[in-house]
Amino acid sequence: MIQVRNLTKVFNVPKRGVVRAVDHVSFEVRAGEIFGLLGPNGAGKTTTLRILATVLQPTEGTAVLGGYDVVQQPEQVRRQIGFLSGDMGLYHRLTPREILTFFGKLNGFRGAELKQRLSDVLARLGIENIADVKVDKLSTGQRQRVAVARTLVQDPPILILDEPASGLDVPTARVIEEYILEARNAGKCIILSTHVMEEAEYLCDRIAVIHEGRITATGTMAELRAATGKERLREIFLCLLGLESLERKTSRAI
Repeated sequence: MIQVRNLTKVFNVPKRGVVRAVDHVSFEVRAGEIFGLLGPNGAGKTTTLRILATVLQPTEGTAVLGGYDVVQQPEQVRRQIGFLSGDMGLYHRLTPREILTFFGKLNGFRGAELKQRLSDVLARLGIENIADVKVDKLSTGQRQRVAVARTLVQDPPILILDEPASGLDVPTARVIEEYILEARNAGKCIILSTHVMEEAEYLCDRIAVIHEGRITATGTMAELRAATGKERLREIFLCLLGLESLERKTSRAI
């Protein structure tokens, strides 16, 4: 469903010069799979996801989603994906129902079909009771649920999720995690970026760690454990970033 080959993105940044944010990244994601993309801040995760969502164009390399190239066929790619960005992408003067109606119509839903789709999404994410409250009156957790609903309203075969549970309390994060698992079980292709190691370990079938724009390792938890000799994903992650010695020194100091 997702094929990425030698994806590269270079920026010319004032006072810094050429910055290679993504450097020949390659991976594949299958239907019915949750693929985790993990890395520290500035590693290239969000830039990679924005290229896959056709928000940015790559400098080099290719990415094909659902059979369509992100550069040559961006409109067809957008019909295949639901993209949850870090800034939520909500209109604060509208209500959740108005936002979902707008995006549903953009994706071709009309009449009874649109009404049923909205009803299903609102119910599944537990936001029926706030459906007619303006977004600027909602809590952070409620807004995040609305943002996830906006991503899912078109029922896309591919989901690109950038920090879907960021800043949420445990019950709200659990609702979103359950929906992600249901989507995987329904055969959707999901790429997930998160800083929460426990979330990634619980949800992801395979994980790639990206650092300084490059993929340092890709595999299942069993494969990553075998490669690093570490058990927990947090330890594996630090090992792949070359930071495990720093963690040991910090632990001894404490």
